[in-house]
Amino acid sequence: MNQANIEAIVKQVLESMAGGTSAPKASGGAVPATARVAMLTEKEKFELKTYPMPPVGDDDILVKVEGCGVCGTDAHEFKRDPFNLIPVALGHEGTGEIVKMGKNVKKDSAGKPLNVGDKVVTCMIFKDNPDITMFDLNKQNVGGADVYGLLPDDDIHLNGWFADYILVRKGSTIFNVSDLDLDSRILIEPCAVLIHAVERAKTTGILRFNSRVVVQGCGPIGLICIAVLRTMGIENIVAVDGEDKRLEFAKKMGADKSVNFKNHKGIEALAKGVQDAFGGYLADFAFQCTGSPVAHANIYKFIRNGGGLCELGFFINGGDATINPHFDICAKEITTVGSWVYTLRDYATTFDFLKRAKAIGLPMGDLITHKYPLEEINEALKTNLSMQGLKIAIVNK
Repeated sequence: MNQANIEAIVKQVLESMAGGTSAPKASGGAVPATARVAMLTEKEKFELKTYPMPPVGDDDILVKVEGCGVCGTDAHEFKRDPFNLIPVALGHEGTGEIVKMGKNVKKDSAGKPLNVGDKVVTCMIFKDNPDITMFDLNKQNVGGADVYGLLPDDDIHLNGWFADYILVRKGSTIFNVSDLDLDSRILIEPCAVLIHAVERAKTTGILRFNSRVVVQGCGPIGLICIAVLRTMGIENIVAVDGEDKRLEFAKKMGADKSVNFKNHKGIEALAKGVQDAFGGYLADFAFQCTGSPVAHANIYKFIRNGGGLCELGFFINGGDATINPHFDICAKEITTVGSWVYTLRDYATTFDFLKRAKAIGLPMGDLITHKYPLEEINEALKTNLSMQGLKIAIVNK
């Protein structure tokens, strides 16, 4: 062994001793002393702030952010601050690579081993509700829990995925998703919303392989809904929207037919258009994926007697809808379920859905139509609000 080899080995040993067992792999690089956070400091204004890297406790995980989708919730907070969180680090559809771990961290929320270098996503933070677990038989959703990206600012600051790094703290849920590509990982959170919605729909006993299903609203949520149904083997799907480009994409995701509501004057004509798309039949089941009260009122007209409805479009208060309980619900005996957010089990199921969707050739990655660096986050949110494209994402290089 020559002198050069000895020096190389000594250097490697010293670097290992300095970093301990939590030293990042080569792919992650050295952990810097500071991190940038896109802080929403006022309505419609993010500022890039630089903060000292917080200490990583025995139960904490430091993650280098690789990307994060822009959710409608982010857009609402950006424009109106309905949750009164400003200043706040947003971003909850994020993913990244573990670069440092506390000594007590061994496994993810599903029992899968965790190591430095693994790719991960977070779900929720359950500080005060131990009843919500992976195997909660009541399938309680996680709407009452905290989420990274909607936390009040504190002395850590690395609280959202619109940043260079995020500190995942004790009590958080985290999943090892190293077997999924970056685009798939960015889509996990919105896809989990639809896994939960379809699971809710299945509880009615009406949604089956041969069901005629109408999906109203072909934004990212509606399009993912179509993809989930298609991976289940449901083929007779009609998509309803007002934009031809989105309806064309709906067919790529698995819809058999489409109906542009702008081509029909009045609800009776629109219902007839949906019926014609099903070959003269009304839908067995409907998914309402818009936040429009008018759309909710209309969708009952698309459903047959004894059919079912899953309403999932109202992730915030979108206002009241006017329906006729006799004609819309009682006389038709419609079975209705609501869906909001997801359970932990749904989150884990989403990983398998994404693999299945890829296996049958659904273009899930094409849902991400715009990618912006962290420096252009204000432009990214404006693109989202202007309804350009489909899913907008912040991607770090």
